[in-house]
Amino acid sequence: GFDVAPRVLKALKEMSSEIDRITVERISTELNKLILGADPSRGIDLMVESGLANRVLPEISDMRMTQDEHRQHKDVYQHSLQVMRQAIDQEEPGEPDLVLRWAALLHDCGKPATRAYNEQGNVTFYQHEVVGAKLVRRRLRKLKFPKKTNHEISQLVYLHMRFHGYGEGKWTDSAVRRYVNDAGDLLERLNKIVRADCTTRNRRKAARLARACDSLEARIKELAEQEDLARVRPDLDGNEIMEILDLKPGKEVGQAWNYLKELRLESGPLEREDAILALKKWWYEQSGEQAESESES
Repeated sequence: GFDVAPRVLKALKEMSSEIDRITVERISTELNKLILGADPSRGIDLMVESGLANRVLPEISDMRMTQDEHRQHKDVYQHSLQVMRQAIDQEEPGEPDLVLRWAALLHDCGKPATRAYNEQGNVTFYQHEVVGAKLVRRRLRKLKFPKKTNHEISQLVYLHMRFHGYGEGKWTDSAVRRYVNDAGDLLERLNKIVRADCTTRNRRKAARLARACDSLEARIKELAEQEDLARVRPDLDGNEIMEILDLKPGKEVGQAWNYLKELRLESGPLEREDAILALKKWWYEQSGEQAESESES
């Protein structure tokens, strides 16, 4: 709750380049302590203002001057701090979540690199989640974050836009399954980021987003009661595939397994006989296409 004395801030700015002398491991440790603090936004603001962020996490300070698509937030930087605060509000008391906080802070870090303007003169950030995930992976690799932590944070950044469009009511059960399958063990955190990623002052819009989030979570729960959404697997395993198609271990078995998984995501659980028929039909079509390709060559 303290403020930085003006002379200390002045010294920080003048000496910010000295951080380059500190080991990456020490910097990462201190960054994580900051993120896990009671009010990490104040520490991040100080890093940005002093120039330290430019040396260790330029992706954060780069967001300061990037106006978002609504032209309502001060900038993407302030929006990201607010999203992180709102994600923190969803944590269990006394249980700070390092992955959730980092992902919330960095979820829009791909916007500066993807900013463009459409014919109407409005700013757009197409594919910013893809670019952002790459930036996060690269930066956390340099900071020597554990591979698992890096993957979880960057994956949440990559997935944070998947929810948008659900409120239009066009999601099939298949789309819900894919959302759950892609999120995997990160589903609860992803839902928290989706909820936090609403900093609009428009109460109707905020209420509409909250209702859409409630609806999606209810559909996930409903489907989960009918089938194991957390671990969607094909209705036939590798051994069964080899026995049915008379195959030896190899890439064909993997291809068949992937086909059955896609079918499971699309249609839900199948009876064993239906799964076998679908597999044989797919294999027959695959064999025909391969024979045709070989004859042409």
